[in-house]
Amino acid sequence: MYEMKDEYLTGIESIDNEHRVLFEIAEETYQLRNNQFIPDKYDNLRVLLHKLKDYTIMHFDNEEKYMESINYKKMFTQKIEHQEFREKLESYDIDGIDEDTNYVIDDILDYLTKWLVEHIVENDKRIAE
Repeated sequence: MYEMKDEYLTGIESIDNEHRVLFEIAEETYQLRNNQFIPDKYDNLRVLLHKLKDYTIMHFDNEEKYMESINYKKMFTQKIEHQEFREKLESYDIDGIDEDTNYVIDDILDYLTKWLVEHIVENDKRIAE
């Protein structure tokens, strides 16, 4: 379901490789949502959410350093969007998600889908221009 396609490539190998990992995390989240053999998904969701947070922080840091290195003119806008993404991830109460993990997973997937497609296509691809 979630895979890095050619249309999402920026042409910047390091950024594209990191985007691939974000797609892989999204796919893991999707697989967790649809795995009917895991009745209590809380522990798995906690692990995935921590993984997503940690990886996103590292990715945004790398992407912003790259933008600085090329004096990217729209870096400020990118930083704002990155901060909004971090805040969204921080808004998930890890201790409180045990009540309705499927709802939280759906919310994460909705947000990730929009982010991965829109942000990469509309913003990240411009970095290489």
